[in-house]
Amino acid sequence: MSDSQQFSDPAVVAPVAEKRPTTRTHHGDVVTDPYEWLRDKESPEVLAHLEAENAYAAAQTDDLADLRERIVGEIKARTQETDLSVPVAEGPWWYYSRTVEGQQYAIRARAPRVPGDDVPPELVPGEPVEGEQVLLDENVAAEGHEFFSLGSFDLSGDGDRLAYATDVVGDERYTLRVRDLTTGEDLADEVPGTFPGATFSPDGRYVFYPTVDDAWRPHRIWRHEVGTPAGDDVIVFEEPDDRYWVGVGLSRSRRYLQIELGSKITSESWILESDDPTGDFRVVWPRREGVEYTVEHAVLPGADGPRDSLLITHNDGALDFEVVATDVPTAGATLLPEDATVVVPHDPSVRIEGVDAFAGHVVVSYRKDALARVGVVRLDVGRAEVVGRAEDGGRARRDQDLDRLDQRGRLDQQGPLDQPWQIEEIAFDEPLYTVGVGANPAWDQRHVRIGQTSFVTPATVYDHDVATGERTLRKRQPVLGGYDPADYAQSREWATADDGTQIPISLVWRRDAVTLNASGMQADPAPLMLYGYGSYEISTDPGFSVPRLSLLDRGVVFAVAHVRGGGEMGRGWYDDGKTLTKKNSFTDFVTCARHLVGSGWTTPERTVAYGGSAGGLLMGAVANLAPQDFAGVVAAVPFVDPLTSILDPSLPLTVIEWDEWGNPLEDPEVYAYMKEYSPYENVRDDVEYPRILALTSLNDTRVLYVEPAKWVARLREVGADVVLKIEMSAGHGGVSGRYERWKEIAFEDAWTLDVLGLAGRA
Repeated sequence: MSDSQQFSDPAVVAPVAEKRPTTRTHHGDVVTDPYEWLRDKESPEVLAHLEAENAYAAAQTDDLADLRERIVGEIKARTQETDLSVPVAEGPWWYYSRTVEGQQYAIRARAPRVPGDDVPPELVPGEPVEGEQVLLDENVAAEGHEFFSLGSFDLSGDGDRLAYATDVVGDERYTLRVRDLTTGEDLADEVPGTFPGATFSPDGRYVFYPTVDDAWRPHRIWRHEVGTPAGDDVIVFEEPDDRYWVGVGLSRSRRYLQIELGSKITSESWILESDDPTGDFRVVWPRREGVEYTVEHAVLPGADGPRDSLLITHNDGALDFEVVATDVPTAGATLLPEDATVVVPHDPSVRIEGVDAFAGHVVVSYRKDALARVGVVRLDVGRAEVVGRAEDGGRARRDQDLDRLDQRGRLDQQGPLDQPWQIEEIAFDEPLYTVGVGANPAWDQRHVRIGQTSFVTPATVYDHDVATGERTLRKRQPVLGGYDPADYAQSREWATADDGTQIPISLVWRRDAVTLNASGMQADPAPLMLYGYGSYEISTDPGFSVPRLSLLDRGVVFAVAHVRGGGEMGRGWYDDGKTLTKKNSFTDFVTCARHLVGSGWTTPERTVAYGGSAGGLLMGAVANLAPQDFAGVVAAVPFVDPLTSILDPSLPLTVIEWDEWGNPLEDPEVYAYMKEYSPYENVRDDVEYPRILALTSLNDTRVLYVEPAKWVARLREVGADVVLKIEMSAGHGGVSGRYERWKEIAFEDAWTLDVLGLAGRA
């Protein structure tokens, strides 16, 4: 019997897992793991231990119950619970989603649209919408289930059919269904075990969808004919290489079905004319190791009229990516990168993230100076018109670009592609902000729907008129209770790492709760939460959060350490924080924490670190590396036993992860490096750890619950004050439903405020 089974008084005794040593041997290194037995989630002993952890967490945080209720009440009071999105035009309908007070999930609906009308109707939350048709009420679909997630959601070209997929367990396996929107009834079609991303052929006759293998890797694309049994479905693509994910979609022009597949470092695209959905897909560029690219269909003006083309964003010889234009491959033809024309050249200070093509313009998404940007290129008057530039370049740079085009070749020497496109940036007057392309399904629309936010500006939707440059505000997220952005401030600082690298830090705080001196620097140290992620080239961009106000209004400064391994500063920034440079992510985070202390923002005793998933690995690593620099650490679904997981190719998604972390199974150098930083394997008995809150979910398929369970057991051995909270019916994203999510946030924030000595502050 394990000690956890003897657990009877959670108010007194922390659960202690029994040690049952197992041995792991790789590259001559023998490791004894006392807690690997916790991996068996079907074991009654394991489940009893997890329930004991939950009981202990409840007991340890019972005195924060009132604070949690206040925080939930604050979030609720600031949230317009009955609300709706800005309608999006597609065909004869305006599409939108809405929420209703008291309901956990969204209602997806549409209303009739006058042909040619591109001004969205001004719908009033809570008031009936004339002609509204409810497509899917997620609350109805979720009835009887503790967990609910909507995966696929796609409509046929005529708008008469809906393909949607739901997960009611949290394991990311979705059941696909087809709804006849003329009757509102689901058809007999039902396909279990699918992955998100189902797509109709434009005629609505076929649905293409992905499925996963035993390692939870999307590896097959199927074609389902509506009205036929799922057993008759046809595999149209299968990827045998365990490193690659596959997905399927339809171009905005609706001319091409596209299959995209990619590992962490290599990708490949296949296309098929959408009016021939039973035909054979053909490759655009054959894959080459280390070359990533994405494809967007475009119709570009040429000397002889419109030209059916592909815009390809790629990194072949262009670290931070460039965009080229090329012809659409014909059956049996092979396109090569050197046959394409560069339209957005590589710039080492600008990370090109992709393009969106429309009938009359192209939108370019990119990053510069650690901020997301969006720009527009017009395609009119029979040529690609230059309407500005994303960066300040001189004649020398222009000449270099033209020379590069001469070397790479051109589609049309005398046509519109005889010079690089220049980009009109859609900019905002804030020191920190995030902008991105919003919902823009219509091929022939005259505007670009964009979203913008910052730490102090609630999520905002604009329509940008491409022809005039006029920007029309469509909606700003309502924040009830008298929210005033002027009450808050945001800024950017830079910390210097030991190797001289400048690490950006973003901060936001409430002006009257934080005291600055005449130089604009922190006068009195404030309580501070430092967030970090730093993996997969994912950028943590400035964004507004209603729940965060509950921390800011109590005087907490919120800061983001944009450590290497993320994507904030371009591809090189990512490369310097992965595989055999992963430790840079950890040391960067500590550097940022110490910079904030040195510049007077806070003290170690008033700093809580927060990170989730791969950011949870960051939390575990810095807790070992610099425990004295933090009063508390919140690790959500933390990847804290990475070596054990990455060594086992039978576990979900492991092989795919080798390009991110290295392959310790085959490479002894990678094995030794990962063992040096693995939080679980490097728990120390010579330090005093900060207080630690770990959160996980039993059905998580990305970071298995066993990782934090083992880590917490080992931390308890050395006397750490640690609490583990497990959601017993959720996945990697935690609980579902907005009200349940608010409770989860309140749990984390109340614990944080307690660590910071602010639990009693109103």
